[in-house]
Amino acid sequence: MATPLSRTLLVLRSAACGSFKNVEAPLGVQHPAPFFLPLRTKKRYFMPPNVGAKSKTTEDPEARARKAGIVFRQEYLERPINIACTAGVVDPYIPPEGDARLSALSKEGLKQRTEQLRQSAASQLAIRKIKEHDSVFSTKTFAEQAQEIFVDAHNSLAQFNREKLHSLVTERCYPEMTRGNRYKTIRWRFVESLELPRVVHARCPDMVTKGNLYGQVTVRMHSKQTLAIYDRFGRLMLGNEEQAKDVLEYLVMERHLTNPYGRWRLHGKIVPSWAPAKDPINKTVLIPGPELKPWDEFDALNHQVPKPASVQWYK
Repeated sequence: MATPLSRTLLVLRSAACGSFKNVEAPLGVQHPAPFFLPLRTKKRYFMPPNVGAKSKTTEDPEARARKAGIVFRQEYLERPINIACTAGVVDPYIPPEGDARLSALSKEGLKQRTEQLRQSAASQLAIRKIKEHDSVFSTKTFAEQAQEIFVDAHNSLAQFNREKLHSLVTERCYPEMTRGNRYKTIRWRFVESLELPRVVHARCPDMVTKGNLYGQVTVRMHSKQTLAIYDRFGRLMLGNEEQAKDVLEYLVMERHLTNPYGRWRLHGKIVPSWAPAKDPINKTVLIPGPELKPWDEFDALNHQVPKPASVQWYK
């Protein structure tokens, strides 16, 4: 016969083997809690992820992030645009070669007159559209107004008055005027007007929607100006403050017509293909000197500074 002690040992041995079948435990015996059973059956070793498992998974990354409690940032595929002005000059004015100095009897002169007639017909329709939204607009007085805006904008650029410059030029023209002028000093002055400014071209394009209209007016301006640009070391790069030059420019003024608070601003310039090339810019370059020892003096070496080769630099 099995004693109570041997029967208890048999129960514990069966529990250790993981089998309780056909084992009768005594009524007054309490078995100890088998703490070793969960630890033995649970897998504790680490399984490294497969190489390339992320690329093979077809689960949505947003769904996985949502399960983990991570908020995905919404990605906008649309590109933001500024509708306060157009992206460029629509149907730009083509200045006649030599500024209409060719004879009307020659073949080239007849081409110029034909092109001017074609452009003037489209300009009249555009001016009529502009007057529907701007009742004060007049081609006789607008040219002088455009010249005042041009002078104020360039004075603000020379003084680097950002707030005033933003109100006088469009968002497209502002980076073109200020690019590369961070460490430079600009001296600009409007001397006089050689010819009265006049309107030579007008267009009324739309953007985004058909009713969103913009007015673009090209003004011919022939004036005398002075310009001098100094680099960050105070050396003259371009121009001369005392020497005035004759400048012929074609300014493009723009206004958002459907905006009740819109105003005429400088939008760009048209540079004709027959215009002369700009003057080269004198850049300040580093001339390498001798390598001095701590006990050497520069005067004792009698070093001669080599003359740099003449190179034309263009901005």
